Amino acid sequence: MLALLGAAAAAAQVAPQRNSSPPQVLTWEQVKDRFVLNNPTLLADKLNIDESRAQEITAFLRPNPTFSMSLDGIQIAPDKGVWRPFAGAFETPSISYLHERRHKRELRLESQKKGTLIAESNHADMQRTMLFTLRSVFVSTLQAKAVLQLAKDNLVYYDHVLKISKDRYDAGDIAQIDLDRLELQRVQYESDLQLAEENLENAKIQLLTLLNSRTPIDQLDVVGPYDFVDELMPRDEFRKIALDTRPDLKAAVQAVDKARTDHKLAIANGSTDPTLSAWYTHNSSNNNPFGLNTVGVSVSIPFRIFDRNQGEKLRTQLDITHNERLREAAEAGVLSDVDSSYATVESDLVLLRPYKAKYLQQAVRVRDTITFSYQHGGASLLDFLNAQAEYRSVELNYANLVGSYLTAAAQLNEAVGREVIQ
Repeated sequence: MLALLGAAAAAAQVAPQRNSSPPQVLTWEQVKDRFVLNNPTLLADKLNIDESRAQEITAFLRPNPTFSMSLDGIQIAPDKGVWRPFAGAFETPSISYLHERRHKRELRLESQKKGTLIAESNHADMQRTMLFTLRSVFVSTLQAKAVLQLAKDNLVYYDHVLKISKDRYDAGDIAQIDLDRLELQRVQYESDLQLAEENLENAKIQLLTLLNSRTPIDQLDVVGPYDFVDELMPRDEFRKIALDTRPDLKAAVQAVDKARTDHKLAIANGSTDPTLSAWYTHNSSNNNPFGLNTVGVSVSIPFRIFDRNQGEKLRTQLDITHNERLREAAEAGVLSDVDSSYATVESDLVLLRPYKAKYLQQAVRVRDTITFSYQHGGASLLDFLNAQAEYRSVELNYANLVGSYLTAAAQLNEAVGREVIQ
């Protein structure tokens, strides 16, 4: 009976472990794909493209014909004792249609199609800027993981040192005050660990928010290279790619093209559009005594004497110049973004190279040497604690510098308009 109860208790303890699923481990490409598919802000902005395409239908619609019906010649009072109210009545159904000249419909459609292209470029630009935000959060998550692992390794190493120090204390090799100071120093490593766990959790929360995901925090993990690439293309290569790729610059160029089409449309709208009408009359009163059933046609042409759409013609002409200036400003902004982000990446590389080539190895060597010397009575407690602090500082600075580099690389990708640094 006791054996059965023990087996049941063991099964109850194992069951939750079987039910708990492993965390989702996402790469950058997977995170990016989920973001594009699920982010509500991005999806809402994408509807602007569909709305613009719907307006293309409206822009190409023809004017509706107009139908009218008139009835005349109804006798309303007796005359000379005769009252035949409908004997001389005649009915006239008619239809009229406004004929648009100078390719107005085609120009309206062309203008709206170019507006759709601008909407697509604006959406691509919004996706570009939001992907930079996503990439920054992704890098922050990787950075928090790296710092957390560093904090865990430091705590494990320090616990090993504490164990040796306790053995030395038990052997009478060090004083109680030295052991107390060593144990008090462990608080700093515990604080580092707690802060790293909190930062990782906050980074995951931001990532889940951007992905519009309800996944539990502990069920999400990301993976990716957390290192820097020493090779960097020349600045002019990034400038050229940016001028060919940036969607906001494309939108500025497309706005100039649309403004020219709008000016053509304004000129066309200043032309005269005739209204064509036709009607049929039964029992008409005309000079033909046999004209019982007749038809008639008419053409109505307004005189464009005062209103020739002068104001809209001038406004659209000025709008061309306005958009050309905006295109020049957008191009200058693109080059400025590339130069600024390129300088940041270069600066981070200048700091990272000596860390990887020299400082990391030196910090490990100094820590291990001072630790060995302290454990064998050749170094003071203060030297040992300083060496530990210096090692922690160098390792943490390097981890943060790598994160800063990856963020700067993401910013350079954003400035260029596509991922040129993975």
